[in-house]
Amino acid sequence: MPKKDLISIKDLTLQEIAGIFKLTDKLKKDKARFSRALAGKVLALVFEKPSCRTQVSFEVGMLQLGANTLYLGPEQIKLGWRESIADIARTLSRYVDGLAVRTFAHKNILEMSRYASIPVINALTDLFHPCQALADIYTVREKFPGRFPAVNLAFVGDGNNVCHSLLYGCAKTGLNLNIATPKSYAPCANVVSEALNLAKASRAKIKFFNDPKPAVRGADIIYTDVWASMGKEKQMPARKRHFKAFQVNRRLVSLAKKGCLIMHCLPAHRGEEITGDVIDAGNSIVFDQAENRLHVQKAILIKLLGD
Repeated sequence: MPKKDLISIKDLTLQEIAGIFKLTDKLKKDKARFSRALAGKVLALVFEKPSCRTQVSFEVGMLQLGANTLYLGPEQIKLGWRESIADIARTLSRYVDGLAVRTFAHKNILEMSRYASIPVINALTDLFHPCQALADIYTVREKFPGRFPAVNLAFVGDGNNVCHSLLYGCAKTGLNLNIATPKSYAPCANVVSEALNLAKASRAKIKFFNDPKPAVRGADIIYTDVWASMGKEKQMPARKRHFKAFQVNRRLVSLAKKGCLIMHCLPAHRGEEITGDVIDAGNSIVFDQAENRLHVQKAILIKLLGD
């Protein structure tokens, strides 16, 4: 049986997404039932980028499934520097049962996937962040039982890796999505094109704006992310100017539906892309969203690494 990777949500069928969510429901209800689900397995965390939620959620998830992790940080692994990515992939395939890769260039994880004989999970690249978006959509499903997928999500900010994965995830599951970005920071054209094509089957309504105000009108949820993703910090002075009108604050939230929920994938730069009073408000589900990274990733791990 060929190995299965998770590189992009685009590669998952709607049935596979539903299967991940169904298993996540079970994992949240009865953690003890799955305490030996991956007994004896080892997941290598190959991280070029540091992380809080991603590293901790994978490590705790594997521990709760009766398995282990091996962390290989930037100084230890140096993808493509000390040795080729192909050789690293082949070698680690002899030692561990799966790879969670957090890297800058998306081509790195594609090469890792090509040469690894074990499952490879995209734990973030500059292009996609599928585990985050799956956890996000699962959280929306939890908060709107019976209404999903007839929910309106507004993403305000940079057309980044999270935005790209949300595009695929919403297009697959039928979740309506408005995206508001400054003109020069729109999501990649090919991702947009593919998502719009996928949305034909699910009937998800996907729209694009260069002004956040019309994008959030009628929204059930407003989602934002940092203005400068890791590795783009030098662009921050220019980005602060371009994104100033895209801050998620009380004034912007007041244009959405009453009781509109607030999401952020974290880490948050309070006072930049979102104000502290909004992220700490009673309608914020930011930390529910963060918790669900653990549960959804456990389901992914069982699906990919389980016997």
